Amino acid sequence: MTDSLDNLRNQIDELDQKLQDLLNERATLAHKVAEVKIATDPNPVFYRPEREAQVLRKVKERNQGPLDGETMARFFREVMSACLALEQRMKVAFLGPEGTFTQQAALKHFGHAVESVPLGAIDEVFREVEAGAAHYGVVPVENSTEGVVNHTLDTFMTSELKICGEVELRIHHHLLAGQHTQRDKVTRVYSHQQTLAQCRQWLDAHMPGVERIAVSSNAEAARRLSDEWNAMAIAGEMAEELYGLEAVQRNIEDRPDNTTRFLIIGRQDTPASGKDKTSLMVSGKNRPGLLFEVLAPFRDEGINLTRLESRPSRTANWSYVFFVDCEGHKEDGNLQAVLDKLEAAGNTIKLLGSYPKAVL
Repeated sequence: MTDSLDNLRNQIDELDQKLQDLLNERATLAHKVAEVKIATDPNPVFYRPEREAQVLRKVKERNQGPLDGETMARFFREVMSACLALEQRMKVAFLGPEGTFTQQAALKHFGHAVESVPLGAIDEVFREVEAGAAHYGVVPVENSTEGVVNHTLDTFMTSELKICGEVELRIHHHLLAGQHTQRDKVTRVYSHQQTLAQCRQWLDAHMPGVERIAVSSNAEAARRLSDEWNAMAIAGEMAEELYGLEAVQRNIEDRPDNTTRFLIIGRQDTPASGKDKTSLMVSGKNRPGLLFEVLAPFRDEGINLTRLESRPSRTANWSYVFFVDCEGHKEDGNLQAVLDKLEAAGNTIKLLGSYPKAVL
């Protein structure tokens, strides 16, 4: 048995050496790619969302186990992140503070080799990217339980930034206690207002007499426990680890499939990847049948809508802007036909971006 175990360990060591050599070889090639880009383009773009999406899809498609495709893709995500950092270490702004689900989404999408910068508000993330102080930004746009994030949609009305990616993050909320928490004397629980709403049923059943206090973020809720002995917080694992807290009860969200979708915002358009989405704003003169006229071209061209929202236009009372997400890329012929029909009908269109569907 000992000989057999030693033999297996030796084989693993040999494979580890080969993997390490191959990873360094890949990194060398990535560095050469950067040199070619710099030599041929005065303003080279190092991060290519469509290329990374294609690579990750191939990883999942060709994977034969025993590791599952998602695990293998996450591994390659970190490999590509480290290699990209050799070309250019990216700065990614996110809705902070540190320890939020938005930071977790940023690291899931870009990997851990980026510099993540927390900002206090969604419009600050937009401004940071617009000013060139950050290469990209990550903002929440909708939750499967609580719906759309209006502030994000409203900011797109005045911003010229493009959507160049999306991240879907399964959200798990944990009831957390600090080192000084006296658990039998808890009188209040802190969390973001949306998190409190997503855990309403659990709180009603298990903490009916405890005051629920909404704060700016789950991470802020976790931070407050360092100063209080009669409070708990609801937050995710990243905030739990960052602030050295202990989970009293895990996964207290009312819906186990609770998922938040985040958008990656940047300054450039993204070429087609083969499996894409497009987001756009449509507005028109208030008249009977306006919504039907907006939707009919998508039906006629066989394009599936994945989201439809309306928001006040801010130009006149009772005037609205439609936010549409659909399958396909703006360069696709059938989607271009839709855009032409919408414009011909006298509507105003603003393309927010075409981008790869979430892979991880």
